[in-house]
This record gives sequence, C-alpha cells and structure tokens, in this order.
Amino acid sequence: MSSGSGYKLVKLACGVHSVHSLAERETFHPVIGPVAEAEALYVKQVRIVERLRAHAKKSREEFVIWDVGLGAAANALTVLRALREVPAQIRLVSFDHTIEPLRFALSHAAQLGYFDGYETVAGQLVQTCDHALTFPNGEQTVRWQVHLGDFPALLTQSPARELPKPHVILFDAYSPAKNPAMWTLPLFMNLFRLLDPSRPCALPTYSRSTILRVTLLLAGFFVGAGHATGEKEETTIAANARELVTEPLDLVWLDRARRSHSAEPMHEAVYRQAPLSEESWERLRQHPQFK
Repeated sequence: MSSGSGYKLVKLACGVHSVHSLAERETFHPVIGPVAEAEALYVKQVRIVERLRAHAKKSREEFVIWDVGLGAAANALTVLRALREVPAQIRLVSFDHTIEPLRFALSHAAQLGYFDGYETVAGQLVQTCDHALTFPNGEQTVRWQVHLGDFPALLTQSPARELPKPHVILFDAYSPAKNPAMWTLPLFMNLFRLLDPSRPCALPTYSRSTILRVTLLLAGFFVGAGHATGEKEETTIAANARELVTEPLDLVWLDRARRSHSAEPMHEAVYRQAPLSEESWERLRQHPQFK
C-alpha cells in the first residue's frame, strides 16, 4: 500500500505492519516489527525504566533521550509508552533529515498500531513550524523536539554543543551500505565528544558487525553484546561508562576482530570493507576495556 509519498505500508512475515522507504529500498524494523524491536533494543536492553526511576529519585533535572533516526517514530513512541508511569521530566531530542516518514505513518496509524494514544501528539509535532512541543505523558511531562538536517554535519558545528547531554541514545540509522555517512569513525568520535563524562550514557543499536564495534571502541566507547532481535542473535550496546555494558566484548572477540576481513572503520562516507590497519589494531589493544 503506497500513498505516492515515497513510502509504503508493508505487512511483515510476523503479521504486523511497518513502513518501507521506496528511495532507500529499506523496511523499518523488518523482521519482528516496530514495537517488538524497539522494546528489545531501547527499553529492556538499557533498562530504561529502571534508569529513569533511579534518576528521578536523586535529581529534578530532565532525563534526556536522543532519538537518532526518528523515521516513523516507532522507537520514540515505544520508549515514551514504557516510561509513562514514572514521575519525571523527559527531554526527547529526535534527529532525521526529513519528517515525511512520520507524516506517512500517521496516515496509517491504525494499521501500524504503535500510535495508540499518541496520534494527537505526533500530529502536532508534524504540523508545528519548529517541530517541537511539550505535553503530559502519564505521570510525566515531555519536551520533544525534532532537528531536521544532516546529522553528521550537525555534530561538527557549534550549535551541537548546546544540545542537552543525553542519558540514552537510540541509534537507528539506515544500514551502512545505504547510509555510510551515519556509521563513520569521525561521526562516532564527534558524538562521543558531545557526551558529558559525568553523565552515564548508553547507545544501543541493531548492528552486531565487527566494523561497527571497532568503530565505537576507537571513538572512545565501552562496547558489548546486545540483546537478540528477530533474526539477529546479538545486537550492540555502547556506553561512556563501563557499568552500563553488562556483556563487554572480551579478548576472544578482540582476536576475531584482528583476523576479520571487515573490521577497519570507515573514515569517510564511502562504504567499504577492509581488515584492521596496524594503527587501528594498536589503538584497539590499548583500549581500557581490554586492560
């Protein structure tokens, strides 16, 4: 089912619906569906409800979530629904180059299912000039703003330093083959520099590739195996604090990375596969995670 907008509604093998980008030829959450994938990756894996409760007990400051790859908003709305019973202040900052997937998804809200109770909020977010609004979410107040544009470029510019420092980053960009600019070493280095070292921040994502994990490690993160989703036996979780990574990559993994034919980070926005360079190998060996 297509509306001529550049997106179409597709029914997955598991029976639920999702959104497919005609331009990118990629389906959002293609195996277990939008809600199940978001719950596994961004709710349960980072124990986000428990983290919010602990934060709210000791601080009145906002709990900040970066949503990198707003897409059709399944990740953001699934997280908001999971958190709604915790009295707190939430700051949700979404990033994408377009609002159109969300606009399309809203026109198919009934089939997609995950908008239930959030149709008005999502509609207002799409319609407002600055794509920003404040609204009640169960026991909490949420401030949600969408930044449209080139995310890699934004991270290199001075306004990025004014963004609220995140506690959690939902990282859900198109695949490296389709969108290599979102998976380079410079991007993750710039992202890591923007974090507050005194504010533990977890970054889960759907890939388990060696090249991604090496990239995250060389950018400064601690990195571990993440929860399974659908056909993926593992995903990846990274953090600026070791205690947020419960299954850290070990020396056995490090040895496999050394022998891999696809481990060298992409240094520019051109997709390619290559073994580790000697420089990258030496830097990887010196990472605190492997000491």
